[in-house]
Amino acid sequence: MSRSDQQVTVRAAAKINLLLGVGSPRPDGFHTLVTVYQAVSMYDDVTVTATPGHDGLTVATDVAAYIDASHLPGPGHNIVDRAAAVLGAHHGRSLGAEVRVDKSIPIAGGLAGGSADGAAALLALDRLHGLGTTDDDLLALAAGLGSDVPFALVGGSALGEGHGEVVTRVDDPGSWWWVVVPSAKGMSTPAVYRHHDELRPDAPELPAPPDEVLAALASGDVRRLAAALHNDLEQAACDLRPDLARLVAGGVDAGALRGLVSGSGPTCVFLCESADHARGVAGTLAGEDDERVVLVVHGPVAGAHVVAGE
Repeated sequence: MSRSDQQVTVRAAAKINLLLGVGSPRPDGFHTLVTVYQAVSMYDDVTVTATPGHDGLTVATDVAAYIDASHLPGPGHNIVDRAAAVLGAHHGRSLGAEVRVDKSIPIAGGLAGGSADGAAALLALDRLHGLGTTDDDLLALAAGLGSDVPFALVGGSALGEGHGEVVTRVDDPGSWWWVVVPSAKGMSTPAVYRHHDELRPDAPELPAPPDEVLAALASGDVRRLAAALHNDLEQAACDLRPDLARLVAGGVDAGALRGLVSGSGPTCVFLCESADHARGVAGTLAGEDDERVVLVVHGPVAGAHVVAGE
């Protein structure tokens, strides 16, 4: 039954890649990936409100002060629009709603903020319209929207395979603290992959298995996890943006156990021993540059979930 007199708000988390292994380009132009995702406590909220008698979708976005709104996609090109279209097509109907996105995850930052919005929109519209879409069908629709969208539904810590869209939850009893430093200037994911291919023409077709990262997560040993963190795209991202290499080194100098470019960048993340340790590292990094945005987050946290309306 449609929730025509109500609205639904779904919260979805940012992700970081604890491991990102990238294979050589395949004939279809894609790369086989092996990644270990972790959802962290930085969120976008998607609120959908019913519009009885109107089939159209309107999308408005409010961004946190540290996000440049000029990077938002134009009207009709938001992943929320595509999520509504694929979910509606799956059920053979049009899904009208007013949608508001309250965005705290940086745009084009390697944190899967767009993917979080897509996952949240799928779940929110499903609940608003009482569609009863199965979890398996939601995951399949999510995979069609982008490789990180299924993980945004699942959350926690998970192994991602294929293009990253085949998601399996992994054993992670720990609580991990991170300092996250987004960049005011985004990076093109395709450009980073192209440069990676130029730098590593001999990359294997299949990336190495993620055994050590998975074992470190299961152990709860933060220093073991720090030693196991790895991103095959980091060299390419830092080559294109030398300031990222300086930032990673600066975070380690500030006391972080390990610094890493997240995904295709440009966000950098720093693993710390505890909440207090993370706040200390964050204070040092923030004190070096008045314009630098420095955030403290923890993981793993839940995937997309309803926070109001049910």
